[in-house]
Amino acid sequence: MHASELTPDDPAKTGAPVVSEFAAEKVLGAAPNESLRILTCGSVDDGKSTLIGRLLWDASDLAIDQREMIERGAESAGAGPDFSRLVDGLAAEREQGITIDIAWRTFDTDQRRFVIIDSPGHEQYTRNMASGASHADVAIMLTDARHGVKPQTRRHAAILDLMGVKHVILAVNKMDLVDWSQSVFDEIAEEFRALTLRFGFQNAVSIPVAAVSGDNVATRSARTEWYRGPTLLEHLNFLPPRAAVVAGAFRMPVQMVLRDGRDFRGLAGTISSGRVEIGDEVVDVLSGKRARVQRIATFDGELTSAEPGRAVVIGLDRDIDVARGHVLAAAVAPPSRADGLTAQFVWLAEQSFDANAGYLLRTATDLVPIDSVELAALMDLETLTVRPSAVCTTNDIAVAKIALGRPVVLDAFTENCETGAFMIVDAITGASVAGGIVLEPFGQAERSSGAQFVLDSTRLAAGLCRDLGNSAEDRAEFKRRAAEVALILRAAGVKTSIDV
Repeated sequence: MHASELTPDDPAKTGAPVVSEFAAEKVLGAAPNESLRILTCGSVDDGKSTLIGRLLWDASDLAIDQREMIERGAESAGAGPDFSRLVDGLAAEREQGITIDIAWRTFDTDQRRFVIIDSPGHEQYTRNMASGASHADVAIMLTDARHGVKPQTRRHAAILDLMGVKHVILAVNKMDLVDWSQSVFDEIAEEFRALTLRFGFQNAVSIPVAAVSGDNVATRSARTEWYRGPTLLEHLNFLPPRAAVVAGAFRMPVQMVLRDGRDFRGLAGTISSGRVEIGDEVVDVLSGKRARVQRIATFDGELTSAEPGRAVVIGLDRDIDVARGHVLAAAVAPPSRADGLTAQFVWLAEQSFDANAGYLLRTATDLVPIDSVELAALMDLETLTVRPSAVCTTNDIAVAKIALGRPVVLDAFTENCETGAFMIVDAITGASVAGGIVLEPFGQAERSSGAQFVLDSTRLAAGLCRDLGNSAEDRAEFKRRAAEVALILRAAGVKTSIDV
């Protein structure tokens, strides 16, 4: 039986995260033809788009019409080619000269396929950079050789660590503007090395480049004879994709329950870690019920075993009550059934954290009401130490204790990236306001007393009730809507009080 023969159990549920030498290839050993997703990040005007454009120009199978476009632009401007035009796709970006949205580009070389994720550098668009980091295998962090490591560089390094990126490259750009000074490069590289040692990166290197001229991007520069390391492209060719390092105990967040119209009931999802074989004992962590794997179905047919990254449908030897939001795990090493978590997250919303607001925790397949968030500390980007704080604003990186409205399946992020990462969602607007990792899940005994979401007049007037005026009828309708919203939130598990 193929997975294509199955139908959802419930159609409504079908909707659905330091090596510094050139001998990196000996340590990392990327397999031939594996694609690599590369995030570029750095401060504004460090030259991210130009660097990627130059890489596309020198090393990719760039179309003839795109090359002609760049050449015509250079002729009409009476200047050198503007390689950033190969990446900056939005009209607003071209007008402002900055990257606003994430730009995705794919190109092939003789050795492998690369997927470029060009992210914004301005602090205002840090949430876009964090989103791109969640998809990346490796990050290229740029810095201007004249300015060195900046606060935004430190912030991006912390976010990359939060999002589980293990391989980082510091491209020290615009080396031509510091006369190809070895001492300038060495000073920046040493500061970067000290920075990366504070995080959990597996591989971190610094490379001197000049994006405009292409020095040390795809070809070795004659201007940096003192540099013995790899070019940017050489190093990228040896880095492994994130999926290649997934290991640990078996985990599969359940996306949906499928049936074949007869007697087969299967649990569909993508294996996030570990390996599963027919006959293995697995457990549904939320219920604690166990069963053995009887079948492993895919669109390509039946399997006897499956590994991380494989989308499968698992049939068990007995029916247990499992639905979307549950996690199947190895019975010998299950994750925690947690009522809360100690977490680290980056605050992405323009509105500051509000202890009285209603938030939800989104995991791999689940959406859970948050009872309370107790801020403990913020990261100081200058010293990379934490300091006590009860306030959290845009781009702050915080440590907090989060109590949940019902149990959820969690791992510490260091043990499993997929079941150890989360987003915080605004309960009213549905907007993602923060993204982070689980430092440690905890049980009922460690829960705080819990706070209530206050549904007040200001919040309602700016949203659901913005069409109402001040008449007696409108005021009555205002209160009716407030009561209805409170009823829905309480039914979803969000403790709610009304202040209108």
